[in-house]
Amino acid sequence: MQSTAPPHLSGPLRRAKLRHFLRTRREGISPEEVGLVNVERRRTPGLRREEVAALAGVGVSWYTWLEQGRDINVSEGIVHAISNALRLDDGERRYFFRLAGLNPPRHTDGKPPGGMFPHMRALVESWSSSPAYLTDRYGRIELANGSARSLFRLNASGDNCLEKFFTEAETRAKYPDTEKVARGLVTNFRAQAARFPDDPEFGRIADRLRRASPKFAELWDRHEVEDPYQNVRRFAHPHTGVMVFDRLLMRMPEFSESVLTVYIAQPRAAAAIKAREFAGVSASGPP
Repeated sequence: MQSTAPPHLSGPLRRAKLRHFLRTRREGISPEEVGLVNVERRRTPGLRREEVAALAGVGVSWYTWLEQGRDINVSEGIVHAISNALRLDDGERRYFFRLAGLNPPRHTDGKPPGGMFPHMRALVESWSSSPAYLTDRYGRIELANGSARSLFRLNASGDNCLEKFFTEAETRAKYPDTEKVARGLVTNFRAQAARFPDDPEFGRIADRLRRASPKFAELWDRHEVEDPYQNVRRFAHPHTGVMVFDRLLMRMPEFSESVLTVYIAQPRAAAAIKAREFAGVSASGPP
């Protein structure tokens, strides 16, 4: 079930933008594009409202009210149907969802839209001196650059950062600030779960970790929430000692499924990365 999104714009302003958006898209489509032939000469460009309504399978009066910006309830199915009738691309469709007061549809494969994933891989790999990785909504690794793979021993995609920390003593031992890291991971996971309230997988992960880790259970029961974009991580490397990183978390507006994490090395860590490039040297992580 599609949840209603708290609109960033006030109701009247959002509906005004919706009115203008639908009208311009309707006027930008010729009858021939949607298979209407032998139509009479028209005084206005594009499709008529009744034609859009027929193509979408909705009532003419209802579509007219929507385009006029009236305060009416709109379902996910109706938005999809009108999007198809107006031949909206992915970006326009997501924009339409937001203007209608709904969360945009998720990418079912967890990957960014279109051909964006190869570009994201290139972006992650471009930070050669800064460990960087991309995780899905649950904290599972999707992409990691060479520094992250070597420093954090990322041998395969699919590892869940949260589960590794709370179920592997070796991983926890690499973080001098264990309590701080543990709390941050749990509060951030709860904040992430709130962004996808209809996804039961977050509850399954939490239940599994509650059984596996008393520490996770304790922190989860506090019901604390934090959604940081930056913090500091200290990492105990077996060959170079304690390394300090500024940890930056980023979300791309049209790639809300995933989180990009970049470790910006402070001077000592940066020197160690440059000198050794972590060739053949690995350690447990990352959270």
